[in-house]
Amino acid sequence: MKQKSLIELSAGLQSGEFSSVELTQYFLQRISTYDTDLNAFITVTEEQALSAAKVADEQIAAGSATALTGIPIAYKDLFCTEGVRTSCASKMLDNFIAPYTATAVEKLTQAGMPMLGKTNMDEFAMGSSNENSFYGASKNPWDLARVPGGSSGGSAVAVAAKLAPVSLGTDTGGSIRQPASLTGITGIKPTYGRVSRFGMIAYASSLDQGGVFATSAEDCALVLSAMSGFDDKDSTSVEQDVPDFSANLNDSLQGLKIGLPKEFFDKGLDSNVTDVVNEAIKAYKKLGAEIIEISLPNTHLAIPSYYVIAPAEASSNLSRFDGVRYGYRCDEPKDLTDMYMRSRGEGFGSEVKRRIMTGTYALSAGYYDAYYLKAQKIRRLISEDFKQAFEKVDVIMGPVAPETAFKIGEKSDDPISMYLSDIYTLSLNLAGLTGMSVPAGFSAENRLPVGLQIIGNYFEEAKILNVAHQYQQVTDWHIKMPSAYAGEE
Repeated sequence: MKQKSLIELSAGLQSGEFSSVELTQYFLQRISTYDTDLNAFITVTEEQALSAAKVADEQIAAGSATALTGIPIAYKDLFCTEGVRTSCASKMLDNFIAPYTATAVEKLTQAGMPMLGKTNMDEFAMGSSNENSFYGASKNPWDLARVPGGSSGGSAVAVAAKLAPVSLGTDTGGSIRQPASLTGITGIKPTYGRVSRFGMIAYASSLDQGGVFATSAEDCALVLSAMSGFDDKDSTSVEQDVPDFSANLNDSLQGLKIGLPKEFFDKGLDSNVTDVVNEAIKAYKKLGAEIIEISLPNTHLAIPSYYVIAPAEASSNLSRFDGVRYGYRCDEPKDLTDMYMRSRGEGFGSEVKRRIMTGTYALSAGYYDAYYLKAQKIRRLISEDFKQAFEKVDVIMGPVAPETAFKIGEKSDDPISMYLSDIYTLSLNLAGLTGMSVPAGFSAENRLPVGLQIIGNYFEEAKILNVAHQYQQVTDWHIKMPSAYAGEE
């Protein structure tokens, strides 16, 4: 059951091979069996999942089902879900029960997908390792001593260990692609504005975008089609037609122009990662693609630009968490100022505090022009780099992360080293483009997964999904899973 694609699960449900209740119980049992070690879930919604599965079975029996009806899903714990705790993996929101549901979740619920639960993450989506969680770090199923990546680490682990067939995450600077790479699964970040941000608790509003973790590009296409589209409740949502992302998966790649940015293969990239990515590029040559070297000259400015813009927006977004209206409030405050200071000081973790302070400084009088405004100008330069590149090529490829999964605690005392984990992913968010990670093999040194990053132009999700799917037709890296979770129960 766990090895079946979403298409196969859908077919099994439609044919009566198994029911949605049976399928949901199967994954709930896997969560019960394995999640104590993995820590992928913050909240498991067993009763709600089984109730939704019963409804899905009724819809299937009545002939009113969609292709996704009855297939369980997990959500990163920053997607608001009415009546269910939505914590952002923070003490600040440990007691917060969402009074409404995020649009992306609502769309998939309407499609008939039962919710298994809410997954672990870096607190308020700030991190690259899933170690910055009030509930403890998630563990990489390929090696429990290593991180799964972040900030959507729990969502990635849930799919990699087959605790869920599909999950949603968010990507602000690589938080879908990097954990997908480190855990050996497929993950896609759509174009900014493609998926509604309504009900997604914000980290950096001009960068955040919801996306999908699944086994394959084909599975991602199915879910992304259902969750995309304009939403008048989200002012950053784009009025753009949503194609069937599955329709062109089998198009030939003959003549496809693939750009390889020379900046992505510079010093700092682990040679084992280089070897895996180069092998993937060879596979694309065999599929008829043309490889062209390109330059994205402002890539080296992505990290300093991002770590001004994102913290600045976080400083603004997180100002609402003050102990007054909802969330954590300190005990016995002396006065209003004491309540503000202690509630925020006790409620936020160290990385969140670090970014709030950085962002507040960058926005302060006398520094706004020197830091925030300059970072926004650099952001425009980075976007122009991509614009010029896409005049020459159809897609851009390269590594997702400079190395495979590092050990838990290895970078905890070195924030700069941690930030460098996102050096190949940040530019994409600053430009607002779509991108994904597909499993491309394993490091020869430590046998840990390596992902290939595929970057597409604005609203060209269908193209990169086609490019990924064709690669997955001639390779089997995407169906590999950690041996500890591969046995039958």
